[in-house]
Formats: sequence, C-alpha cells, structure tokens
Amino acid sequence: MSELETKIRIASREDADALVRFNQAMALETEGKELDPGKISAGVAAVFDDDKKGFYVVAEVGENIVGGLMVTYEWSDWRNAWFWWIQSVYILPEGRGQGLYSRMYDFVKAKAATDGNVCGFRLYVEHDNHHAQKVYEKLGMDLSHYKMFEEEI
Repeated sequence: MSELETKIRIASREDADALVRFNQAMALETEGKELDPGKISAGVAAVFDDDKKGFYVVAEVGENIVGGLMVTYEWSDWRNAWFWWIQSVYILPEGRGQGLYSRMYDFVKAKAATDGNVCGFRLYVEHDNHHAQKVYEKLGMDLSHYKMFEEEI
C-alpha cells in the first residue's frame, strides 16, 4: 500500500458498512466486546444524519476503505472554542504501520484550521495499547493530566 494510492477524505453514508465493521473489530480487539450490530449500525447512521454529532474520516486505497476515525465536538468555556475528540480509530491489520493514522490526523488538523474555532484535539486510548500511545506522542500529543471516569447506564 503506497502513500500515492491512499486517499484521505470525509466519509460518506456509503462508507457506513465499513465503519460499522471497523467499530465491531476495534471493540473486539481492544475490549473483548461484541457490539450489537443493530445498535452500532444505528449509531454510525446517526452521525451521518446529524452533523452536530461529528463526522468520520476514512483512508481509502482504490475502492477499499482501509481505516477510519470519528471526530466529535466538546465545547470549552475556558477557551471559548471547540475541542475535537478523535474516536473510533481503526486501521485494518494489513494497513497498520504505514502511516495511515498520521495522514488521517493531519487531515483532521487541516480541516480544523480551515473551520476555525478549534482549540485542540483529544482522544482516549486503552492503558495497555502502548503502540498507539507512542504514535500519538510522536504526532505531538501529550498525555493529559486528567483521568477518565464513566458510568454506563
């Protein structure tokens, strides 16, 4: 997979099936969870139905989607600007180690610069996913001093 063959772009509704498969694979790889196909399909569709929820970016080689991520928004009253959260990052195993995430991240940063009013980027990563942590650090991201808490209902 050469860099010249790869196109990074905003995802369209036609990419939804690939994004659903990526989310299912990521959940299984990272958390050992099997996602409900109906629920994840509806969740992906909801992003395409409401641009206030966010947007997807995909890496495409030829006709094949080989990676994707989602960006959601968090308003910061401290900064009077938006943080863009990068979520649902997934690269097919055969595409890993080839700089696809770096190219998608550069695409997101360029879009933020064009859109304006974005003060930063955030993401969360599994504690044991040391490879991804090194990639994020290499791209200029720093480990936050915040810990994340959650309660699922």
